[in-house]
Amino acid sequence: MTLTLLPRVALVAFAAAAAATPALAQQQKLVPAQSEIVFVSKQMGVPVEGRFQKFDARVAFDPKKPETANIAFSVDLGSAALGAPETEAELVKPSWFNVPKFPQATFQSTGVKPLGGGKFEVAGKLNIKGNARDLVVPVTLSQSGATTNASGAFTLKRLDFKIGEGEWADTSMVANDVQVKFKLALTGVGTL
Repeated sequence: MTLTLLPRVALVAFAAAAAATPALAQQQKLVPAQSEIVFVSKQMGVPVEGRFQKFDARVAFDPKKPETANIAFSVDLGSAALGAPETEAELVKPSWFNVPKFPQATFQSTGVKPLGGGKFEVAGKLNIKGNARDLVVPVTLSQSGATTNASGAFTLKRLDFKIGEGEWADTSMVANDVQVKFKLALTGVGTL
């Protein structure tokens, strides 16, 4: 039951992280120790929270020219953690993330739209298990010293990415919606 939650979270987390990493070209770096990607799914109506422990981003973002941004994000699907080793062992199997065949989820931006007040919409392609889907992720940027935090949340449909196949496709056991929440710490971003 917890198996379906992790794939949803991975999708959402990946998309959120990818959308949340606007920053200036080669000087911009993700600070993993200050960043997180959390996913929440419901199993039999009960929320189950997990997180991805390994992810990376390549970000080129100029706050003065957001439309020129290029954001690429990858999430190590085998790094999903739910706090239950038996469930985590199931998530890597073909019915869920199929990590041996598809070790990473990826996001590539196609456009960034400024909304004002440090808010942006990041459009792009999210690819999980060889299934690519268009995604628009709301991202809020805030700055504290040399660190820019990109945060946001969005909801993915796990079955769009074939996460939880076979008997796990039953959404009465594991809900189709997975909420992904992210906070990404970046260095090297220009003043907002």
